[in-house]
Amino acid sequence: MDPLVVLFGLGVGILVGMTGIGGGSLMTPLLILVVGTKPVVAIGTDLAYGAITKTVGGWRHLRKGTVDLGLAAWLCLAAAPASLVGVVLVTRLHHSYGDSFDGPLLIVVAAALLVAALATLVRALFLPKLIARERERVEMDLKAKLQALGIGLVLGLVLGFTSVGSGALIGLTLILVFRLTPHRVVGTDVFQAAILLWVAGLGHLVGGNVDLGLMVNILIGSVPGVWIGTHLMTRVPSGGLRPALGCVLLASSLAVASKAGVELSALVVVGVPLAVGAFAWWWLRHRPAAALVGDPAAEAVGADPAAPSAQQPARLAASDRPATTPDPVASASDPG
Repeated sequence: MDPLVVLFGLGVGILVGMTGIGGGSLMTPLLILVVGTKPVVAIGTDLAYGAITKTVGGWRHLRKGTVDLGLAAWLCLAAAPASLVGVVLVTRLHHSYGDSFDGPLLIVVAAALLVAALATLVRALFLPKLIARERERVEMDLKAKLQALGIGLVLGLVLGFTSVGSGALIGLTLILVFRLTPHRVVGTDVFQAAILLWVAGLGHLVGGNVDLGLMVNILIGSVPGVWIGTHLMTRVPSGGLRPALGCVLLASSLAVASKAGVELSALVVVGVPLAVGAFAWWWLRHRPAAALVGDPAAEAVGADPAAPSAQQPARLAASDRPATTPDPVASASDPG
C-alpha cells in the first residue's frame, strides 16, 4: 500500500463528497505531477477507479428519482462510443510514439483542466440568475436529442483522451444547455458518467493503461473520503469550496503545462490561481443580493441538490419557505 496515493485518494474523496465534482480533474494531475505516473497510465487508472465510485452514486440517485433517464440515455448514446474513440486514439498514439508522446498529451490534459477550471468557476460565480429557467425534466424533442448527441460526442472524446470532464464539463452543459434543477444536474451527471466511465475505463484496461495496484490504493482512500465529505458538506459552505476547487484546477492546469515544457514561472503557476481566488472571494461578497433572494440553489453548483428549486411545483413563498437541510446522499453521491 502506498500511503501517499491513499492520502491523495482520501483528500480528493473529501473534496468530491463536499462539492460533487473534481475526481478526474484532480486525481490525474496529482498522479502525473507528484507520483510520477506516466500520463496515459494516470488517465486510464483514473477512469477505472472513477467508474467504481460513480456506480455507487449513480445507483443511489436512480433510487431517489433524481436522474433524467431520457437525457442521460441520449448523452450516453454518443458519449460512450466517443469515449472509446478517445481511448483508442490516445493508446495508439502512445504505442506509436512512446515517451515522445508524453509532452503533447500533457498539453492536451492541461487544456482540458483549464476548461474544467473555467467551467467550475463560471458555475460557482455567475450562474445564479439561471435558476428562474430551471426545469425538472427535459422534453426530448428533436432539438434536445441533437444537442445531447453533439455534447456527448465532444465530451466523451475529451473524457476518453484525458479523463477530465465527467463532472465539471458535463454538469455545466446540464445547467447552461438543458437548464435542469440542481438535484437533477447532480443525479443525471453522476448516472450517465458512471456508464461513460465504465466504457472508457474498460477500454483503457484492455489497452494496458490501467495500473490495478495504483487503482486499489486510490480506492482505499477515496471511498472513506467521499463518506467523510458527504457528512462535512452540511457544515462547510460548498459555495465557497467550489471557487476554491476551480482555482486548484487552474493551478493544476498551469503546473501540467509547465511539466510539458511550456515556459511558466513559479510565480505564474501560483500567482494566477491566487489572483483568481481573490477575485472570486470579492465577487461572492459583493454579488448582487437580488440574485440570491429566495433561491435555495443560488450558489448554482454549491446548492443542496435535494432542496426545492425555483421551478418545482411545490414552490413556496419566500416569506413562508422553511429552512432546508442538505441531503448528503443526493448532494455528494457524485464521487468523481
